[in-house]
Amino acid sequence: MANTLIPIEERTLTPQQVGALDRRRRRGHLFLVLCFQCLIVATLVTLWSGQDLTYSPGWVRPMFYWNAALFLLAIIFGVAGVRLRRGSQEFLSY
Repeated sequence: MANTLIPIEERTLTPQQVGALDRRRRRGHLFLVLCFQCLIVATLVTLWSGQDLTYSPGWVRPMFYWNAALFLLAIIFGVAGVRLRRGSQEFLSY
């Protein structure tokens, strides 16, 4: 009897295709972890970013630029992670 938890298109995969699918999903999980780490650090850096925007003269605002880069990286890693993890119904922690 077929495993009904597995999507229909994944029931007839060869062992090599299953290995490639697992590698893709692991890479997606890695990207999701990087996304959440970037979000945590960006949230903490927001404190210094606000001070930087208040007191820095002119366009010299390095903490603001770092904060914007971290939020951008979080978005990029999040989108890539969700796209690579598609089709997975379980939470893998490795």
